[in-house]
Amino acid sequence: MPAIEKGRVCVKIAGRETGKKCVIVDVIDENFVEIVGNEVKNKRCNIKHLEPVDKTVEVSDDFEAVKEALANL
Repeated sequence: MPAIEKGRVCVKIAGRETGKKCVIVDVIDENFVEIVGNEVKNKRCNIKHLEPVDKTVEVSDDFEAVKEALANL
């Protein structure tokens, strides 16, 4: 399984956004990360609710650029 790391593309597996792609933009602690995505709100998320995939994107302070990179995958 790919590691939970900054820039890792994931799929939500729980909650109202189930099945949507997102990118990890910050690792808060061993249980929580901050995510952003085109169909996912920018928020804190439990890592148990994420399924990481083998792709990564470059993460910057500009979340719109991160969303665009995610859309181009």
